[in-house]
Amino acid sequence: MTKEEYIALTRFGMGVTPGDLRNPIAETGKTPKQWLKQQLSPLAFDDNLPSSTDMLRSVADYRKSLEGVKKSQSNDGASAHKKKLRSLRKSFNRSQNTYNNNVIQRAAAAHQSINWRLLDFFSNHFSVSAVNAPMKALAPTLEREAIAPNLTGKFEDLLIAVAQHPAMIIYLDNTRSIGPNSRIGRRRDKGLNENLAREILELHTLGVDGGYTQSDVLELSKAITGWSLATQRDGNANGFMFRSAMHEPGSRRVMGRSFRQSDVSQGEKILKYLATHTSTARYLSTKLARHFISDEPPVSLVNKLQQTWLNTDGDILSVMYTLIDAEESWSDTPQKFKTPREFFISTLRAADMQTLDPQISQFSLTELGQAPFQAGSPAGYEDTAQNWLSPSLLTARADWSIKFAQRWKEHVPAINQLLNQLFGEHISELTRKSILRAESKQAALAMLLMSPEFQRR
Repeated sequence: MTKEEYIALTRFGMGVTPGDLRNPIAETGKTPKQWLKQQLSPLAFDDNLPSSTDMLRSVADYRKSLEGVKKSQSNDGASAHKKKLRSLRKSFNRSQNTYNNNVIQRAAAAHQSINWRLLDFFSNHFSVSAVNAPMKALAPTLEREAIAPNLTGKFEDLLIAVAQHPAMIIYLDNTRSIGPNSRIGRRRDKGLNENLAREILELHTLGVDGGYTQSDVLELSKAITGWSLATQRDGNANGFMFRSAMHEPGSRRVMGRSFRQSDVSQGEKILKYLATHTSTARYLSTKLARHFISDEPPVSLVNKLQQTWLNTDGDILSVMYTLIDAEESWSDTPQKFKTPREFFISTLRAADMQTLDPQISQFSLTELGQAPFQAGSPAGYEDTAQNWLSPSLLTARADWSIKFAQRWKEHVPAINQLLNQLFGEHISELTRKSILRAESKQAALAMLLMSPEFQRR
Protein backbone atom coordinates (compact mmCIF):
# COMPACT_ATOMS: atom_id res chain seq x y z
CA MET A 1 0.00 0.00 0.00
CA THR A 2 1.36 3.41 -0.98
CA LYS A 3 1.75 6.26 1.48
CA GLU A 4 -1.12 8.17 -0.16
CA GLU A 5 -3.43 5.17 0.13
CA TYR A 6 -2.53 4.79 3.80
CA ILE A 7 -3.17 8.51 4.43
CA ALA A 8 -6.55 8.25 2.70
CA LEU A 9 -7.59 5.54 5.16
CA THR A 10 -6.17 7.09 8.33
CA ARG A 11 -6.12 10.88 7.97
CA PHE A 12 -9.33 11.28 5.98
CA GLY A 13 -11.03 8.09 7.13
CA MET A 14 -11.50 6.66 10.61
CA GLY A 15 -8.65 4.16 10.49
CA VAL A 16 -7.40 0.94 8.92
CA THR A 17 -9.15 -2.42 9.31
CA PRO A 18 -7.24 -5.74 9.07
CA GLY A 19 -8.52 -6.25 5.56
CA ASP A 20 -7.60 -2.80 4.28
CA LEU A 21 -3.98 -3.54 3.47
CA ARG A 22 -5.27 -5.90 0.80
CA ASN A 23 -5.66 -2.49 -0.76
CA PRO A 24 -9.35 -1.63 -1.25
CA ILE A 25 -8.33 1.55 -3.08
CA ALA A 26 -6.15 -0.08 -5.72
CA GLU A 27 -8.84 -2.71 -6.33
CA THR A 28 -11.17 0.03 -7.55
CA GLY A 29 -8.65 1.26 -10.10
CA LYS A 30 -8.94 4.76 -8.69
CA THR A 31 -6.38 7.09 -7.17
CA PRO A 32 -6.68 7.76 -3.41
CA LYS A 33 -8.16 11.20 -4.14
CA GLN A 34 -10.73 9.79 -6.56
CA TRP A 35 -11.58 7.03 -4.08
CA LEU A 36 -12.15 9.50 -1.23
CA LYS A 37 -14.40 11.69 -3.36
CA GLN A 38 -16.47 8.68 -4.31
CA GLN A 39 -16.96 7.88 -0.61
CA LEU A 40 -18.68 11.21 0.09
CA SER A 41 -22.27 10.03 -0.16
CA PRO A 42 -25.39 9.98 2.05
CA LEU A 43 -25.20 8.13 5.36
CA ALA A 44 -27.55 5.36 6.40
CA PHE A 45 -28.99 5.03 9.91
CA ASP A 46 -31.08 2.54 11.82
CA ASP A 47 -34.65 3.64 11.11
CA ASN A 48 -35.92 1.73 14.13
CA LEU A 49 -34.39 4.25 16.52
CA PRO A 50 -36.80 6.84 17.98
CA SER A 51 -37.16 10.15 16.16
CA SER A 52 -37.26 13.61 17.71
CA THR A 53 -41.05 13.49 17.30
CA ASP A 54 -41.16 10.30 19.38
CA MET A 55 -38.90 11.87 21.94
CA LEU A 56 -40.90 15.10 22.14
CA ARG A 57 -43.96 13.07 23.11
CA SER A 58 -41.96 11.41 25.89
CA VAL A 59 -40.57 14.78 26.98
CA ALA A 60 -44.13 16.11 27.22
CA ASP A 61 -45.02 13.15 29.46
CA TYR A 62 -41.91 13.82 31.52
CA ARG A 63 -42.82 17.45 32.09
CA LYS A 64 -46.40 16.50 32.92
CA SER A 65 -45.10 14.12 35.58
CA LEU A 66 -42.83 16.84 36.99
CA GLU A 67 -45.84 19.09 37.34
CA GLY A 68 -47.74 16.22 38.89
CA VAL A 69 -45.13 15.81 41.61
CA LYS A 70 -45.32 19.52 42.45
CA LYS A 71 -49.13 19.62 42.52
CA SER A 72 -49.90 16.27 44.14
CA GLN A 73 -51.91 16.56 47.34
CA SER A 74 -51.05 13.06 48.55
CA ASN A 75 -47.96 10.91 48.94
CA ASP A 76 -49.49 8.21 46.74
CA GLY A 77 -50.09 10.68 43.92
CA ALA A 78 -46.57 12.06 44.13
CA SER A 79 -45.14 8.55 44.28
CA ALA A 80 -46.88 7.53 41.05
CA HIS A 81 -45.49 10.55 39.23
CA LYS A 82 -41.98 9.94 40.60
CA LYS A 83 -42.14 6.35 39.40
CA LYS A 84 -43.08 7.57 35.92
CA LEU A 85 -40.19 10.04 35.99
CA ARG A 86 -37.69 7.30 36.89
CA SER A 87 -39.01 5.12 34.11
CA LEU A 88 -38.74 7.92 31.55
CA ARG A 89 -35.19 8.85 32.66
CA LYS A 90 -34.11 5.24 32.19
CA SER A 91 -35.78 5.22 28.78
CA PHE A 92 -33.96 8.42 27.76
CA ASN A 93 -30.61 6.98 28.88
CA ARG A 94 -31.21 3.72 26.99
CA SER A 95 -32.22 5.58 23.88
CA GLN A 96 -29.17 7.85 23.98
CA ASN A 97 -26.80 4.91 24.56
CA THR A 98 -28.40 2.91 21.76
CA TYR A 99 -28.22 5.79 19.30
CA ASN A 100 -24.60 6.63 20.21
CA ASN A 101 -23.63 2.99 19.85
CA ASN A 102 -25.36 2.75 16.48
CA VAL A 103 -23.26 5.64 15.15
CA ILE A 104 -20.06 4.16 16.60
CA GLN A 105 -20.72 0.73 15.11
CA ARG A 106 -21.52 2.12 11.68
CA ALA A 107 -18.36 4.24 11.72
CA ALA A 108 -16.34 1.20 12.83
CA ALA A 109 -17.75 -0.95 10.02
CA ALA A 110 -17.93 1.67 7.25
CA HIS A 111 -16.01 1.35 3.99
CA GLN A 112 -16.60 5.07 3.39
CA SER A 113 -15.48 6.24 6.82
CA ILE A 114 -14.62 9.75 5.59
CA ASN A 115 -18.39 10.38 5.80
CA TRP A 116 -18.43 9.49 9.48
CA ARG A 117 -15.47 11.75 10.15
CA LEU A 118 -17.35 14.59 8.45
CA LEU A 119 -20.45 13.80 10.50
CA ASP A 120 -18.37 13.95 13.68
CA PHE A 121 -16.99 17.31 12.60
CA PHE A 122 -20.38 18.94 12.05
CA SER A 123 -21.96 17.24 15.07
CA ASN A 124 -19.26 18.83 17.21
CA HIS A 125 -19.54 22.14 15.33
CA PHE A 126 -23.26 22.25 16.13
CA SER A 127 -22.73 20.89 19.62
CA VAL A 128 -25.66 20.25 21.96
CA SER A 129 -25.15 18.80 25.44
CA ALA A 130 -27.41 16.37 27.27
CA VAL A 131 -27.68 18.67 30.29
CA ASN A 132 -30.99 17.26 31.51
CA ALA A 133 -33.44 14.44 30.87
CA PRO A 134 -35.21 16.08 27.87
CA MET A 135 -31.86 16.80 26.19
CA LYS A 136 -30.70 13.22 26.74
CA ALA A 137 -33.74 12.22 24.75
CA LEU A 138 -33.31 14.79 21.97
CA ALA A 139 -29.57 15.45 21.56
CA PRO A 140 -28.73 12.33 19.51
CA THR A 141 -31.56 12.96 17.04
CA LEU A 142 -29.92 16.18 15.82
CA GLU A 143 -27.19 14.21 14.00
CA ARG A 144 -29.56 11.87 12.25
CA GLU A 145 -32.32 14.28 11.29
CA ALA A 146 -30.62 17.63 10.62
CA ILE A 147 -26.91 17.06 10.03
CA ALA A 148 -26.59 13.76 8.15
CA PRO A 149 -29.17 14.59 5.42
CA ASN A 150 -27.35 17.86 4.65
CA LEU A 151 -23.79 16.64 5.10
CA THR A 152 -22.69 17.12 1.50
CA GLY A 153 -25.11 19.83 0.40
CA LYS A 154 -25.25 23.58 0.88
CA PHE A 155 -24.17 24.86 4.29
CA GLU A 156 -27.18 27.19 4.38
CA ASP A 157 -29.53 24.18 4.28
CA LEU A 158 -27.56 22.47 7.04
CA LEU A 159 -27.56 25.63 9.15
CA ILE A 160 -31.32 26.15 8.86
CA ALA A 161 -32.08 22.47 9.53
CA VAL A 162 -29.97 22.58 12.70
CA ALA A 163 -31.34 25.92 13.93
CA GLN A 164 -34.93 24.66 13.50
CA HIS A 165 -34.35 21.24 15.04
CA PRO A 166 -36.04 20.57 18.41
CA ALA A 167 -32.73 19.65 20.07
CA MET A 168 -31.12 23.00 19.22
CA ILE A 169 -34.25 25.06 19.93
CA ILE A 170 -34.66 23.51 23.38
CA TYR A 171 -30.93 23.48 24.20
CA LEU A 172 -30.57 27.20 23.49
CA ASP A 173 -33.96 28.20 24.91
CA ASN A 174 -35.52 29.68 21.78
CA THR A 175 -39.01 28.57 22.81
CA ARG A 176 -38.69 31.23 25.53
CA SER A 177 -37.74 34.02 23.14
CA ILE A 178 -40.70 36.31 22.52
CA GLY A 179 -40.68 39.54 20.56
CA PRO A 180 -41.43 42.39 23.02
CA ASN A 181 -43.74 44.01 20.47
CA SER A 182 -45.36 40.79 19.27
CA ARG A 183 -48.97 40.01 20.15
CA ILE A 184 -47.92 37.71 22.98
CA GLY A 185 -45.05 39.93 24.07
CA ARG A 186 -47.30 42.95 24.55
CA ARG A 187 -49.81 40.87 26.48
CA ARG A 188 -47.38 39.02 28.74
CA ASP A 189 -44.54 41.53 29.03
CA LYS A 190 -42.05 38.88 27.87
CA GLY A 191 -38.73 39.47 26.16
CA LEU A 192 -35.99 38.08 23.98
CA ASN A 193 -33.66 35.19 24.66
CA GLU A 194 -30.38 35.77 22.82
CA ASN A 195 -28.82 32.33 23.25
CA LEU A 196 -29.55 30.79 19.85
CA ALA A 197 -28.82 33.97 17.90
CA ARG A 198 -25.52 34.52 19.72
CA GLU A 199 -24.29 30.98 19.09
CA ILE A 200 -25.35 31.10 15.44
CA LEU A 201 -23.15 34.16 14.96
CA GLU A 202 -20.25 33.24 17.25
CA LEU A 203 -20.00 29.47 16.81
CA HIS A 204 -22.03 28.33 13.82
CA THR A 205 -21.23 30.96 11.16
CA LEU A 206 -19.04 34.06 11.45
CA GLY A 207 -16.85 33.06 14.40
CA VAL A 208 -15.97 35.14 17.44
CA ASP A 209 -13.80 37.44 15.30
CA GLY A 210 -16.26 37.54 12.40
CA GLY A 211 -17.16 41.21 12.73
CA TYR A 212 -20.62 41.00 14.32
CA THR A 213 -21.76 43.31 17.13
CA GLN A 214 -24.25 43.12 19.98
CA SER A 215 -26.69 44.91 17.71
CA ASP A 216 -26.44 42.02 15.24
CA VAL A 217 -27.14 39.55 18.07
CA LEU A 218 -30.26 41.49 19.06
CA GLU A 219 -31.48 41.82 15.50
CA LEU A 220 -31.03 38.11 14.76
CA SER A 221 -32.71 37.28 18.08
CA LYS A 222 -35.74 39.29 16.96
CA ALA A 223 -35.73 37.68 13.50
CA ILE A 224 -35.97 34.16 14.96
CA THR A 225 -38.61 34.92 17.59
CA GLY A 226 -41.48 32.54 16.94
CA TRP A 227 -39.08 29.73 15.99
CA SER A 228 -40.59 27.25 18.39
CA LEU A 229 -41.98 23.71 18.69
CA ALA A 230 -45.39 22.16 18.35
CA THR A 231 -47.10 20.95 21.50
CA GLN A 232 -50.02 18.63 22.14
CA ARG A 233 -52.32 21.65 21.87
CA ASP A 234 -51.32 22.02 18.23
CA GLY A 235 -53.06 18.83 17.14
CA ASN A 236 -51.11 16.73 14.67
CA ALA A 237 -48.24 19.21 14.22
CA ASN A 238 -44.79 17.85 15.06
CA GLY A 239 -41.36 19.32 15.63
CA PHE A 240 -40.56 22.85 14.45
CA MET A 241 -43.37 25.39 14.39
CA PHE A 242 -43.32 29.09 13.55
CA ARG A 243 -45.53 31.04 15.95
CA SER A 244 -46.35 34.36 14.34
CA ALA A 245 -47.89 35.67 17.57
CA MET A 246 -44.44 35.52 19.19
CA HIS A 247 -42.54 37.04 16.24
CA GLU A 248 -41.14 40.55 16.63
CA PRO A 249 -42.64 42.71 13.85
CA GLY A 250 -40.58 44.95 11.59
CA SER A 251 -37.52 44.71 9.39
CA ARG A 252 -34.13 43.61 10.75
CA ARG A 253 -30.62 44.80 9.94
CA VAL A 254 -27.82 42.23 10.36
CA MET A 255 -24.19 42.72 9.31
CA GLY A 256 -25.11 45.79 7.30
CA ARG A 257 -27.96 44.24 5.33
CA SER A 258 -31.71 44.79 5.76
CA PHE A 259 -34.27 41.99 5.86
CA ARG A 260 -37.88 43.10 5.49
CA GLN A 261 -39.69 39.74 5.59
CA SER A 262 -42.45 39.42 8.17
CA ASP A 263 -42.60 35.67 8.82
CA VAL A 264 -40.37 32.62 9.28
CA SER A 265 -38.54 33.52 6.08
CA GLN A 266 -36.97 36.56 7.75
CA GLY A 267 -34.76 34.39 9.97
CA GLU A 268 -34.13 31.94 7.14
CA LYS A 269 -33.00 34.74 4.79
CA ILE A 270 -30.56 35.99 7.42
CA LEU A 271 -29.13 32.51 7.96
CA LYS A 272 -28.67 32.06 4.21
CA TYR A 273 -26.84 35.38 4.09
CA LEU A 274 -24.61 34.39 7.01
CA ALA A 275 -23.88 30.97 5.49
CA THR A 276 -22.16 32.55 2.49
CA HIS A 277 -20.51 35.46 4.29
CA THR A 278 -16.75 35.88 3.87
CA SER A 279 -16.18 35.50 7.63
CA THR A 280 -18.17 32.25 7.68
CA ALA A 281 -16.19 30.92 4.73
CA ARG A 282 -12.94 31.70 6.56
CA TYR A 283 -14.08 30.34 9.90
CA LEU A 284 -15.46 27.06 8.58
CA SER A 285 -12.56 26.54 6.18
CA THR A 286 -10.10 26.94 9.04
CA LYS A 287 -12.05 24.52 11.24
CA LEU A 288 -12.32 21.89 8.48
CA ALA A 289 -8.61 22.12 7.70
CA ARG A 290 -7.78 21.92 11.41
CA HIS A 291 -10.03 18.90 11.92
CA PHE A 292 -8.85 16.86 8.96
CA ILE A 293 -5.26 17.94 8.37
CA SER A 294 -3.39 19.83 11.08
CA ASP A 295 -3.82 21.71 14.35
CA GLU A 296 -2.16 24.64 12.60
CA PRO A 297 -3.32 24.26 8.99
CA PRO A 298 -1.31 25.97 6.25
CA VAL A 299 -2.73 29.37 5.35
CA SER A 300 -2.54 28.37 1.68
CA LEU A 301 -4.88 25.43 2.35
CA VAL A 302 -7.38 27.56 4.25
CA ASN A 303 -7.31 30.09 1.40
CA LYS A 304 -8.17 27.39 -1.13
CA LEU A 305 -11.09 26.13 0.93
CA GLN A 306 -12.37 29.64 1.54
CA GLN A 307 -12.26 30.49 -2.15
CA THR A 308 -14.22 27.36 -3.03
CA TRP A 309 -16.75 28.18 -0.29
CA LEU A 310 -17.30 31.64 -1.73
CA ASN A 311 -17.35 30.45 -5.36
CA THR A 312 -19.98 27.79 -4.65
CA ASP A 313 -22.08 29.62 -2.03
CA GLY A 314 -21.00 27.22 0.69
CA ASP A 315 -21.30 23.89 -1.12
CA ILE A 316 -19.82 21.45 1.40
CA LEU A 317 -19.10 18.72 -1.16
CA SER A 318 -17.11 21.13 -3.33
CA VAL A 319 -15.14 22.33 -0.31
CA MET A 320 -14.35 18.72 0.63
CA TYR A 321 -13.18 18.02 -2.92
CA THR A 322 -10.83 20.99 -2.64
CA LEU A 323 -9.55 19.69 0.69
CA ILE A 324 -8.89 16.26 -0.84
CA ASP A 325 -7.21 17.70 -3.95
CA ALA A 326 -4.96 20.13 -2.05
CA GLU A 327 -1.27 19.22 -1.97
CA GLU A 328 -1.09 20.54 1.61
CA SER A 329 -3.44 17.77 2.80
CA TRP A 330 -1.01 14.96 1.96
CA SER A 331 2.01 15.62 4.15
CA ASP A 332 3.95 12.40 4.86
CA THR A 333 4.23 13.28 8.55
CA PRO A 334 1.14 12.67 10.70
CA GLN A 335 -0.17 16.04 11.88
CA LYS A 336 -3.12 15.17 14.12
CA PHE A 337 -3.25 13.50 17.55
CA LYS A 338 -6.43 11.45 17.72
CA THR A 339 -9.24 12.69 19.92
CA PRO A 340 -10.66 10.06 22.31
CA ARG A 341 -13.55 9.41 19.93
CA GLU A 342 -11.22 8.96 16.95
CA PHE A 343 -9.00 6.70 19.02
CA PHE A 344 -11.93 4.56 20.13
CA ILE A 345 -13.40 4.15 16.65
CA SER A 346 -10.02 3.46 15.02
CA THR A 347 -9.36 0.84 17.72
CA LEU A 348 -12.65 -0.91 16.94
CA ARG A 349 -11.71 -0.86 13.25
CA ALA A 350 -8.24 -2.25 13.98
CA ALA A 351 -9.79 -5.04 16.05
CA ASP A 352 -12.50 -5.62 13.42
CA MET A 353 -14.95 -5.37 16.30
CA GLN A 354 -18.24 -4.01 14.94
CA THR A 355 -20.66 -5.18 17.63
CA LEU A 356 -20.57 -3.70 21.11
CA ASP A 357 -22.94 -3.40 24.03
CA PRO A 358 -24.25 0.21 24.06
CA GLN A 359 -23.15 0.66 27.65
CA ILE A 360 -19.56 -0.31 26.74
CA SER A 361 -19.39 2.42 24.09
CA GLN A 362 -20.77 5.01 26.48
CA PHE A 363 -18.49 3.91 29.33
CA SER A 364 -15.40 3.79 27.11
CA LEU A 365 -15.87 7.27 25.65
CA THR A 366 -16.63 8.68 29.10
CA GLU A 367 -13.50 7.05 30.55
CA LEU A 368 -11.41 8.36 27.65
CA GLY A 369 -12.70 11.90 28.19
CA GLN A 370 -15.11 12.54 25.32
CA ALA A 371 -18.54 11.27 26.29
CA PRO A 372 -21.12 11.81 23.53
CA PHE A 373 -23.15 15.00 23.93
CA GLN A 374 -21.34 15.96 27.14
CA ALA A 375 -19.10 18.79 25.93
CA GLY A 376 -20.94 21.06 28.35
CA SER A 377 -20.78 24.00 25.95
CA PRO A 378 -22.24 24.97 22.57
CA ALA A 379 -18.61 25.29 21.45
CA GLY A 380 -18.24 21.50 21.54
CA TYR A 381 -15.12 19.53 22.30
CA GLU A 382 -11.71 20.94 21.42
CA ASP A 383 -10.07 19.61 18.27
CA THR A 384 -6.35 20.10 18.93
CA ALA A 385 -3.70 17.91 20.56
CA GLN A 386 -3.00 20.19 23.51
CA ASN A 387 -6.48 19.47 24.87
CA TRP A 388 -5.97 15.68 24.87
CA LEU A 389 -2.32 15.33 25.93
CA SER A 390 -2.69 15.93 29.67
CA PRO A 391 -1.12 13.28 31.95
CA SER A 392 -4.51 12.25 33.32
CA LEU A 393 -6.06 11.73 29.87
CA LEU A 394 -3.02 9.85 28.56
CA THR A 395 -3.09 7.61 31.64
CA ALA A 396 -6.79 6.97 31.08
CA ARG A 397 -6.06 6.09 27.43
CA ALA A 398 -3.26 3.68 28.45
CA ASP A 399 -5.41 2.03 31.14
CA TRP A 400 -8.29 1.63 28.71
CA SER A 401 -5.93 0.14 26.08
CA ILE A 402 -4.75 -2.51 28.53
CA LYS A 403 -8.35 -3.49 29.34
CA PHE A 404 -9.35 -3.54 25.68
CA ALA A 405 -6.28 -5.63 24.79
CA GLN A 406 -7.45 -8.28 27.27
CA ARG A 407 -10.61 -8.76 25.21
CA TRP A 408 -8.87 -8.35 21.83
CA LYS A 409 -6.06 -10.85 22.37
CA GLU A 410 -8.39 -13.83 21.96
CA HIS A 411 -9.03 -12.84 18.33
CA VAL A 412 -5.45 -12.10 17.22
CA PRO A 413 -3.61 -15.02 15.53
CA ALA A 414 -0.15 -13.42 15.59
CA ILE A 415 1.11 -9.96 16.52
CA ASN A 416 3.52 -9.70 13.60
CA GLN A 417 0.73 -10.57 11.18
CA LEU A 418 -1.52 -7.93 12.78
CA LEU A 419 1.19 -5.28 12.48
CA ASN A 420 1.52 -6.07 8.79
CA GLN A 421 -2.25 -5.91 8.34
CA LEU A 422 -2.68 -2.56 10.09
CA PHE A 423 0.49 -0.69 9.16
CA GLY A 424 2.31 -2.47 6.35
CA GLU A 425 5.51 -0.50 5.85
CA HIS A 426 4.12 2.57 7.62
CA ILE A 427 5.54 1.78 11.06
CA SER A 428 9.01 2.42 12.43
CA GLU A 429 11.35 -0.46 13.08
CA LEU A 430 11.72 0.70 16.70
CA THR A 431 7.96 0.54 17.27
CA ARG A 432 7.67 -2.84 15.56
CA LYS A 433 10.49 -4.38 17.60
CA SER A 434 9.18 -2.92 20.86
CA ILE A 435 5.73 -4.41 20.28
CA LEU A 436 7.09 -7.81 19.20
CA ARG A 437 9.30 -7.99 22.30
CA ALA A 438 6.43 -7.36 24.71
CA GLU A 439 6.10 -9.85 27.55
CA SER A 440 2.59 -10.95 26.53
CA LYS A 441 0.07 -10.65 23.73
CA GLN A 442 -2.06 -8.33 25.85
CA ALA A 443 0.92 -6.05 26.50
CA ALA A 444 1.82 -6.09 22.80
CA LEU A 445 -1.69 -5.03 21.78
CA ALA A 446 -1.78 -2.28 24.40
CA MET A 447 1.59 -1.02 23.13
CA LEU A 448 0.27 -1.09 19.58
CA LEU A 449 -2.67 1.10 20.56
CA MET A 450 -0.43 3.56 22.41
CA SER A 451 2.23 3.66 19.69
CA PRO A 452 2.93 6.98 17.90
CA GLU A 453 1.88 5.42 14.61
CA PHE A 454 -1.55 4.52 15.97
CA GLN A 455 -2.12 7.62 18.09
CA ARG A 456 -1.48 10.04 15.26
CA ARG A 457 -2.93 10.39 11.78
